[in-house]
Amino acid sequence: MILVIIIIVRGESMLQRALGSGWGLLLPGIIVSGLAYADLSLNAWRVLIVLGLVLTPVMLYHKQLRHFVLLPSGIALVSGMMMLLMNLKRMM
Repeated sequence: MILVIIIIVRGESMLQRALGSGWGLLLPGIIVSGLAYADLSLNAWRVLIVLGLVLTPVMLYHKQLRHFVLLPSGIALVSGMMMLLMNLKRMM
């Protein structure tokens, strides 16, 4: 409710800013969920996590790619969660 009041007071530009960071995790979530159907091994998930962690600072220091820095870190985060779920599934 508070977010709705802030959006009404500040205008629609606030809505675009508030939803901007959501795409940084929504898009990698869609990509990783698509990769989940490929039945990747644990090593492949580890490689995805490492690539996401390495690409995050590289994109942070790049002038034009700086705006998309949430994409590789989001892929690393969601891949880590997928790996956690796979490990829990194996234990049961």
